[in-house]
Amino acid sequence: MQQSSSVAELVTRLRGEVNRYSPGEKLPSSRALVDRYRVSPVTVSRALSALSAEGLVVTRPGSGAYRAERRAPLPETGDTSWQEVALSADPSADDVPRGVDAEGVLATLTQPPPGVIELNGGYLPPSWQPERALSAALARAARRPGAWGRPPVEGVDELRGWFAREIGGAAGAVGAADVLVTAGGQSAITTALRALAPPGAAVLVESPTYPGMLAAARASGLRPVPVPVDTDGVRPGLLADAFRASGARVFVCQPLFQNPTGAVLSPVRRPEVLRVAREAGAFVVEDDFARHLAHEDAGPLPPTLRGDDPDGVVVHIRSLTKITSPSLRVGALAARGPVLERLRAVQIVDSFFVPRPLQEAALELVGSPAWGRHLRTVAGRLRQRREVMLTALATRLPGLPLAHAPRGGYHLWLRLPDGTDERALTAAALRAGVAVAPGRPYFAAESAAPHLRLTFAPAAAESEIVEGVERLRAACEEVIGRPVG
Repeated sequence: MQQSSSVAELVTRLRGEVNRYSPGEKLPSSRALVDRYRVSPVTVSRALSALSAEGLVVTRPGSGAYRAERRAPLPETGDTSWQEVALSADPSADDVPRGVDAEGVLATLTQPPPGVIELNGGYLPPSWQPERALSAALARAARRPGAWGRPPVEGVDELRGWFAREIGGAAGAVGAADVLVTAGGQSAITTALRALAPPGAAVLVESPTYPGMLAAARASGLRPVPVPVDTDGVRPGLLADAFRASGARVFVCQPLFQNPTGAVLSPVRRPEVLRVAREAGAFVVEDDFARHLAHEDAGPLPPTLRGDDPDGVVVHIRSLTKITSPSLRVGALAARGPVLERLRAVQIVDSFFVPRPLQEAALELVGSPAWGRHLRTVAGRLRQRREVMLTALATRLPGLPLAHAPRGGYHLWLRLPDGTDERALTAAALRAGVAVAPGRPYFAAESAAPHLRLTFAPAAAESEIVEGVERLRAACEEVIGRPVG
């Protein structure tokens, strides 16, 4: 059973048991709970931590867990209706809404209830995350001289150098001085958007695209303008038209294994995209989130756009989070020219710097033999899981067309029959026991057709992928009203 499910089930059982104890009374020992419920000590520890967070128990190191004292009633809630006016009234906003819709982001961050198969998550399953290597790296990092001291605001020099080599390739197109260490990819996207475009400006985005980027743009007061993507990436002719029509000076793209379509920008289009942006006097923000998520059969990967750009058109984003752990929030921005100082200033104002222990741990990890082994292991597992999901879809849901089966990332983008209610389908799927992501949040404007995004990495086992697709088939038949096959 997946450990998160075991913890949730134990919390439910203990919650009922705790109520039988008087406030201050000691609960059974952790060892007794391990024997009684046949779970691991880690599961017991996490369950007790959850109950402690709920205020039901109090844990005392070296003594055990106790029933918490009865809590005083919450104070009466005041009238917050005045906030509707305060949050909406902004005469300078014009047609740019101040509200931020995080629904698409939450779909990949929220863990599904126990018993629900996760086919919508945004991270590797816990069993794939290099926890042992991360723990060892963190321990070594803690012993480094000055590990808890204040780091340079741009980032630890050695880590900047490592990112520079990763981004610039063997030709050395990027130097350590071109790199800023960031608190993960999402933070880097927000910094780039705030630095490159003033509030109210248009920013060009791929269509469909990552909902977190759309949310970050809107939170910065920007207007996302969609540019269609096909299996070869963004279409340069439409990109040029969008620059002329919108006056935008920023284009955000994912040239490698794009989320959600999995498209790779073709060799023919790569120089065209840079040419179009250069002629428009615009920046290209290259979100290279999936380079470490290439499958075993992906073949040689194209270089970064930043590596082909001597003129400072490209602002490159890279992160270690997707390939390691959601909590290793370490990434990088790479840029050249005056824009680098603008990026640096925005990041300093927002967060000062990335904590040094986290940077040192990341440096220890990528410099260890375990790093290469981890990359190879994940590449093989992703390829295997991709084939499992493709086979399950072909046999159980052949009526849902798949335009592209990418050899990187862990997303599949499915077209639904015209007229399908995405929200109704995702709700029916959840009732059937599988969590999937609707396509609507991936579009900056109206979408041409309904879609679903499925992910094959987060499931606890390959058998869950097959069972998840089977449950999705039942939900499709319920909502669409006919077999999808």
